[in-house]
Amino acid sequence: MTVTRPQGFNRRSLLALAGGAAAATALPGPALAGGSSLESRVTPLIDGMVRDSGFQGVVLLGQGGRTRFARATGQAVIERAVPMTTDTPLGIASISKRIKAVAVMRLVDQGKLDLDAPITTWLTDYRADTGARVTLRRLLSNSSGVPNLFGGLNSADPTLINKPMTTREAIATFASGDMVFEPGARFDYAMTNWIIILGVIEAVTGLPYPEAMRALVLNPLRMMETTQLASANATSYRTVAPPTPWISPRPDYLVAAGGYFSTAADLQRFSHGVYDTGFLSPASRRALTTVEVASDRYALGGRIWQVEIGGMTIPAAWETGNTAGYRSVLGHRLDGGGTAVILNNTAVSQRTMDEFALALLRALG
Repeated sequence: MTVTRPQGFNRRSLLALAGGAAAATALPGPALAGGSSLESRVTPLIDGMVRDSGFQGVVLLGQGGRTRFARATGQAVIERAVPMTTDTPLGIASISKRIKAVAVMRLVDQGKLDLDAPITTWLTDYRADTGARVTLRRLLSNSSGVPNLFGGLNSADPTLINKPMTTREAIATFASGDMVFEPGARFDYAMTNWIIILGVIEAVTGLPYPEAMRALVLNPLRMMETTQLASANATSYRTVAPPTPWISPRPDYLVAAGGYFSTAADLQRFSHGVYDTGFLSPASRRALTTVEVASDRYALGGRIWQVEIGGMTIPAAWETGNTAGYRSVLGHRLDGGGTAVILNNTAVSQRTMDEFALALLRALG
């Protein structure tokens, strides 16, 4: 599927942020190693997003793992007038899934996991009749058929979300019901897929999930600002005039589905390391970027888009995040041509964010 060229960002206007463009800053000197021509192409796009969609956040463009352009605009905490900076960590929501998928592929490369083995290989107490039919490949591509009991149970008992649970308890509570479809039959963006994967990673490594992720992915790729802990100097907003913070509780067992906070620089390091270097074996990198569910262009932990840039159709790893007022996009050309990272805290529509990221990736050339 070819992604059409964006036609602008005139979906809504937040006049209270009209001053955001003036607060925005572009990195000077070496950080703009590509020069003023790139800045002149990108600046009108950012100014348009600020004007038309109330964007405040961070934009970063990179090539070959080096930052070509970075700019922050608006405020990270409106009530305290904390300015957004290019190093502000913001919620990345479902981009967390791709990071987790890379951890799985690292364990595949180490011979500790097999994408096509049943999950009962590692979760020996999971119910045998369904666990024997579910694989990591199907979980990572949101096509497992595992039920998602999270919403219904939490609606019935609103206190449940605040109840401490181990990973195994969360799997038993939310992800162990009868199958809702045959594995591989269709796409179902169920968070229970990711609770089970979390359990597999913990079972195989013998480590709590945050420690396993730090050892497998975050430390090796120098993602030192990526954590499941929110920063006190960043808030997501439902509205900005008046400022209405948007807080969403997220228990530990949901961190893998969308609970990480990160910086634009960390996400650039991630995409370059994973897609452009030998961090993963060629077989694992190929598996990570092969579409498993054509209807949703979904591979393992994220989508693969075919984008039109400079008259060519180019495959791109495309991850998006949406939680509370945080919106994020990580787009990376799989031909090594560049990366676009966008982080936002004012609930800009995801479609607008995607269009913005695509326009920026085209501007990068």
